[in-house]
Amino acid sequence: MRYSLICGALTAVLAFMTLPATGAEKPLFELGVAGGAGYIADYPAAGQNHFNGIALPYPIYRGKVFRSDSKGLLRGRIVHSRDFELDVSLGGSLDTDSDDNDARRGMPDLDHMGELGPRLQWTFARAARWAKFDLELPIRAVFSTDFSSLEHRGFLLEPQIAYQHDNFLESGTKLKLGVSSIFADEDLQDYFYQVDAPFVTTTRRAFDAQSGYLGSRMRLLLQHPLGQRIRLFAAAEVNSHHGAANEDSPLYREDMTYGIGAGLILSLYRSDRMVNE
Repeated sequence: MRYSLICGALTAVLAFMTLPATGAEKPLFELGVAGGAGYIADYPAAGQNHFNGIALPYPIYRGKVFRSDSKGLLRGRIVHSRDFELDVSLGGSLDTDSDDNDARRGMPDLDHMGELGPRLQWTFARAARWAKFDLELPIRAVFSTDFSSLEHRGFLLEPQIAYQHDNFLESGTKLKLGVSSIFADEDLQDYFYQVDAPFVTTTRRAFDAQSGYLGSRMRLLLQHPLGQRIRLFAAAEVNSHHGAANEDSPLYREDMTYGIGAGLILSLYRSDRMVNE
C-alpha cells in the first residue's frame, strides 16, 4: 500500500481531482480522464519513498443521494444541509511491492486497499464567501485485494479539521489544507507492522502489533483551471508518527514521512442538465 497522496477516495489526490469548477451550477454528470505521479512513502512510517503514477477515467455525478465528487469516488449522501453532511463512501489506495522496500524485503506485498464507511462533516465556521472550516469524522472498514481474493484488514478512524477556499486569491484555484490524526485497530496495524516467525531475519525481529494511534497528517491540496476542460492539481503532505502504537516494530523506520504529487485532469463530456451543489 502506498500510504500516500494517492489515498482517500481512490486516494486523497484522486478525491481532490474530482473537485468541480467554481460556480453555483454544475453539470449533473461529467466524464473525463486523470493522470498524475507522486513521490510517496511506501506505508506509514516507512523508511523509503518511491515514485508512483496512475492514469484512469473518472466520473463525476452530482445526484441528491448517490454521488461521485470531491469527497469520494463513490458515496451515498444520507443527510445533507448547509453545514452538516452524513454519507457512506468508498475509497482506496495503491499497493507496495515488498521487494522494493528494505524493511519488508522477503515479506508478503501490501496489496491494493479499499475503504468503506460513514463520514460526518460539520462546517463549523465560514471565513468568507469562498472559505470555510470543516470537521470531518470518517470511520472506515479496510479491505485488501490482489484481484484474486478480498481480505478484511480492520478499521480506521481519521478525524480531520480542514480549511477550504474555493477561489484562492480570486484566481479560480481551489485550496484545501487539512490536519488529521489516524487511529487503527489491531488487524490493520498487524498488516503494516507485524512480523511473524517465518519472516524473522537477523535484522528483523518478531513483532506483535497493537491497536491505537497510527500517526498524524498535514495535507495541502491545490487545483487550478488551465481552461474550460483542463485542470492542474498538486498535493503535498507531511506525516508524523511520533508516539505511534507500534513505533518499536522493525518495520517502523521513520518518525516523519512526506509525499508530493501533481497531475492533470481532462473533462471529455459534460451533461446539459445542470444542478446546484
